[in-house]
Amino acid sequence: MVDAALAPVRAAHRFDEAALANWMADTVPGFAGPLDVQQFSGGQSNPTYRLGTPGRNYVLRRKPPGVLLKGAHAVDREYRVISALHGAGFPVPATFGLCMDDSIIGTAFYVMELVEGRNFWDTAFPEVPDADRPAYFDAMNDTIARLHNLDPAAIGLDDYGRPGNYFERQIGRWSGQYRDDADAGRLPAMDALIEWLPANIPPGEEASIVHGDFRCDNMLFHPTEPRVIAVLDWELSTLGHPLADFGYHLMVYRMPPGYSTGLAGLDLRACNIPSEGDYIAAYCRRTGRDGIDGLNFYVAFSLFRLAAIIHGIKGRLIRGTASSPQAAQAVEQMERIAALALAQTRS
Repeated sequence: MVDAALAPVRAAHRFDEAALANWMADTVPGFAGPLDVQQFSGGQSNPTYRLGTPGRNYVLRRKPPGVLLKGAHAVDREYRVISALHGAGFPVPATFGLCMDDSIIGTAFYVMELVEGRNFWDTAFPEVPDADRPAYFDAMNDTIARLHNLDPAAIGLDDYGRPGNYFERQIGRWSGQYRDDADAGRLPAMDALIEWLPANIPPGEEASIVHGDFRCDNMLFHPTEPRVIAVLDWELSTLGHPLADFGYHLMVYRMPPGYSTGLAGLDLRACNIPSEGDYIAAYCRRTGRDGIDGLNFYVAFSLFRLAAIIHGIKGRLIRGTASSPQAAQAVEQMERIAALALAQTRS
């Protein structure tokens, strides 16, 4: 992952590297040590490592150590969806092995291909020439549309999520996690959203594979071309409503810079960035839609869910199990994101 920051493994996330090497020798075809382990700086939830060897490099994703919320950090689900999508030709890394035996490195983990590409943390793509910027947005748009157009049953994922009532279940899940994490406290905006969202779910049921965290920084682009070559971080994936996924991806248009690299307030025309309306139209064209009714609900829901995720990070930070050194910075944004989510319900 070119451009992704690497550092020595943090003390809280160290493990028995010799035990891992032995497991890889038994499991991963062609593996040969010695093994050099470094940790990626990103990843607020599941610690992620670069595994270097003389012949090739790998990525390891694991559950974090410590007390975990029920249902969180399901690395086996990540492994399953990535394996299925790779078999279908969707841009994800190849997978090499899943280990659910906590005795190897302390928690469950999986190993996958290390894809060499460019990682952009700022949605405005400031590193890209102005003339090329629309092509990068179009590549993201095409990739999420390709994901939503896949038939889950055709790639063995028809049971990857529960059918029906997606928003009711998701609102219930994130509301429950928010309420259960007493360490992280409560926010009036979150409490208001928990009341508003269930009462304003748009009509209609749809189901597709959804990524759950589809942002530019969870993608790797070709080293020289405006093309997505790998979508990463599938922890929140499931079968769900595609407009929840697209609403989450779209919400950067409503978030000012500083709110997770938002675009609101930027001169999009001067930056040669597609307008929100044009971006929506491209997605609708690719997925056979005639516009998106209830768009503000989908964005409000997505911002609420993001605030709930950060609320969980705050709890892990307090308990000393947060995976990323940027955890404190993320937590600083929580109240602002919750307030922005609530503002969507009033527009």
